[in-house]
Amino acid sequence: MNRLRMLLLAAWLGTAIFFSAVVAPSAFGVLRSFDLSNASEIAGTIVGRTLSTVNRSGAVLSLLLLLTTLSVRKHFGRASFIAQNVLLAIIVVVTAIGELVIAPRMVALRTLMRGRIDQVPVSDPARVAFAALHAYSVGALAVAMFAALVVLVLMVLGRERAVAE
Repeated sequence: MNRLRMLLLAAWLGTAIFFSAVVAPSAFGVLRSFDLSNASEIAGTIVGRTLSTVNRSGAVLSLLLLLTTLSVRKHFGRASFIAQNVLLAIIVVVTAIGELVIAPRMVALRTLMRGRIDQVPVSDPARVAFAALHAYSVGALAVAMFAALVVLVLMVLGRERAVAE
């Protein structure tokens, strides 16, 4: 059971890293290279939909892993078990906040800017708020990815402990 849990969490973490390091920058880079007047709006729509999948799957997977922790409890020491549960709860919370709080506010601001975020001055209050929300979104995903990495390390260490016993 612990192997399956590690595999699922590693798959999500890999997906989140790939999204952050490849998908998002590529969407913006490619579309901007065509000198479209609304390149950032199009790229943002693509990235937003993809991020939604990353956030939703992170929240659902982490909830599933939390629900199955008792089945693998014997593999971990008390501190490791508690740390994993706390970190999984953090993943649930930050991915849910990213999906249910931050993303809708960003969409509302893009709507307010009438789909032309590229033409809105960077000093415009809506654009400033959008940039701040973008930073929160990036931060939330980074926290979730770091938490997932630590949980994976704890799972591997617990697995090695179980094999040694």
